[in-house]
Amino acid sequence: MNHRKVIKQVIPKKTFKAVEPYGHWAEAALAQVKFLFPARKLKVIGVTGTDGKTTTCYLIYEMLKNSGKKTAMITTASVDYGDGKGQQPNPTTLTTGNVFKLLDIIKTIANNDVEYLVLEVSSHALNQRRVWGIPFYLAVHTNMSHEHLDYHGTFENYKKAKGILFELCNKNKNGLQTGVINADDKTASFFKDKIKNPVLYGTKNGDIKATSVKSSLEGNQFTVISGKDEYSVNLRLIGEFNVYNALAAVCVGHAVGLDKQQIKEGIASLDYVTGRMMPVDEGQNFHVFIDYAVTPAALDSVLATANNLKMKSAKVHIVFGATGDRDKEKRPIMGEVTSQQADYVYLTDDETYTEDPTTIIDAVYTGVDDKNKDKVKIINDRKMAIKAALKSAKKDDVVIISGIGHQASRNMGGKKVAWSDIEVTKELLKNKNHLSK
Repeated sequence: MNHRKVIKQVIPKKTFKAVEPYGHWAEAALAQVKFLFPARKLKVIGVTGTDGKTTTCYLIYEMLKNSGKKTAMITTASVDYGDGKGQQPNPTTLTTGNVFKLLDIIKTIANNDVEYLVLEVSSHALNQRRVWGIPFYLAVHTNMSHEHLDYHGTFENYKKAKGILFELCNKNKNGLQTGVINADDKTASFFKDKIKNPVLYGTKNGDIKATSVKSSLEGNQFTVISGKDEYSVNLRLIGEFNVYNALAAVCVGHAVGLDKQQIKEGIASLDYVTGRMMPVDEGQNFHVFIDYAVTPAALDSVLATANNLKMKSAKVHIVFGATGDRDKEKRPIMGEVTSQQADYVYLTDDETYTEDPTTIIDAVYTGVDDKNKDKVKIINDRKMAIKAALKSAKKDDVVIISGIGHQASRNMGGKKVAWSDIEVTKELLKNKNHLSK
């Protein structure tokens, strides 16, 4: 048991809540002193938002690297220490880890003479001051929707936590004091007011816009309009939501002084992001994607993408579940969204943590409208759910396996167990006999 859990058990709840922010600040200050404020040697680009953070980080990272900038990256999925060894699994398994571990990683990166660090920043990390003392060179906000209200309490508190990144960026007079903001998101004005130099992007609004979007199951093509400048971009990632993620990266490219050719080549260089609408092709005659969607908005986006891009006669299948010990309010909404958008739904375990798996599944199922209940199969065993979806898929259908994404393990009953949606799916597709049993 860590020291924070011990203190929470000893101190009354109200008292702990009142003093906790000061504890986080003290912890961050101690960590910064211990590691000698390592981020001061770097140009740190912070990326926050509900969905799309990891993909946006990857796009920015690839773009900077391709332009010749020595770049490191810390995301939920992976870490590149800037040592020439490429991406490695994130040792913390968190979006933004414990402040001591985070700064230890950043110190290693700084010692590798890196110029840019692309850092994915969670609302928990911002609220708990884990990134205090990091001089953000530039800030990016992707979007906001229903998530983490179990922790933040209200959407307003959640939004305020995200806003801390822009406040920190605005205080760094050695940085660009620039915030890249999704103009089509309902929270755009909130973030715009927090930064000296806002740059807004979108398909409908913004300083930098995407027009003439052409989408397929192989990717997107669109035209970037920035002032009087126009140029085409090829994006290998599918879905309109990835057009937004790419636009955020385009804005970063403009802000740091890249030319349009460097931006175009950087965006086009990314084949996929592990576990983010990642295609799996083992020679089957239908489409399979592994995704990390865990919010109602993200599930709605990936399913809308599948419905818009599939052949008219094809069906959409989704395997998903809800995470235990997390935001319970979103569970029925997840059930509602998936059963409305998909033709076949395989409701299964995600990560249970300490909750009863049946309770989690039942909560998701309450959101399913009576007219859509025939679409839903409840299969507690995740491998069997994936197998059922793959077995039922016909030619040109789209199968989405969502929730675990890049992870190589999951928490079941409070214990970490080895698990990979990617490897399980590949195994089932490679061995056709598994699907026939």
